[in-house]
Amino acid sequence: MCAFNPPDWSAARAELRDALAAASWPPDLIHDAELALCELYVNAWRHGGSPAPLVVVLLLNRTLRVSVADDSPDLPEPSRSADPYALSGRGLHLVRSLTHRFGAQARKHGGKVVWFELEVAA
Repeated sequence: MCAFNPPDWSAARAELRDALAAASWPPDLIHDAELALCELYVNAWRHGGSPAPLVVVLLLNRTLRVSVADDSPDLPEPSRSADPYALSGRGLHLVRSLTHRFGAQARKHGGKVVWFELEVAA
């Protein structure tokens, strides 16, 4: 069972924001990246059983890749049609709509990594 409040993700968010701002990314893409990170982070805590999910941010040329690892081997299966009145279940749809690529893969020693990529125009 997890705690009622998610772990603090402000350091990961600040690092992401600072890296993108230093690379002169537009504010709207920075906000999209922050929101997508938040969704993956909270999902890793809530559904992946990780008290403090591991976040890796890679910025290569004009492509951002953010990965969030958790302890659950269960790969996410976003439903085809989210119930607009449900209290949850739309987070991965949001990540998919905010980013250019999105996916998940099992980790070698257990758990999984869920990731997204964003690109900025040159």
